[in-house]
Amino acid sequence: MTSYQRVARGGAAAVLLFATAACANTGGLGEILGGVLGGNQQSGQVTGSVRSLDTRSQQIAIQQSNGQTVALEYDSRTQVVYQNQTYPVNSLEYGDQVTARVSSTNNNSYYTDYIQVDQSVSNNNGGTSGNVQSIQGSVRQVDYNNGLFTMNTYNGMVTVSMPYNARRQDVTTFQNLRNGDNVRLYGVYLNNTRVELRQFY
Repeated sequence: MTSYQRVARGGAAAVLLFATAACANTGGLGEILGGVLGGNQQSGQVTGSVRSLDTRSQQIAIQQSNGQTVALEYDSRTQVVYQNQTYPVNSLEYGDQVTARVSSTNNNSYYTDYIQVDQSVSNNNGGTSGNVQSIQGSVRQVDYNNGLFTMNTYNGMVTVSMPYNARRQDVTTFQNLRNGDNVRLYGVYLNNTRVELRQFY
């Protein structure tokens, strides 16, 4: 569902190196995570904004309010919760405000099994009903894993992302999309080339 994932592959690796180096310098998970962990420094939480998501290496980078960025590993057991609903990790978007439950691993890295979305960036980018527009065009490429598809419109190519609270029928329509399909939808422009779906019609 995210456009930043295209640039996250290298970014997350760099962030991980940064976090690993920081761990070597400070010597403790508690210090890396801003002292939020308990006395055993084996678990705690990180609050901040999503900076990158690397689905290939299963790493997410979160920037805390103090400017420090922490790279967290995740897996199929990791839950993302937003407004009491559970989503896959790849539903996260760049800029989402989150709180992640974190534990240390045996290889001096950090793992999260639970991420709560405190504020969705989509709701901060004009995602109100007053800005919903009708868009139509032909599907160019579909990314089923990340909830994205690109389409050619009269105004050029746009990338459409599925929202957190997509209707079941919209999810089914998305899963059935194929390259070349003509689609019509209502969506909100997050920027000139990025649209968040409201519904297909």
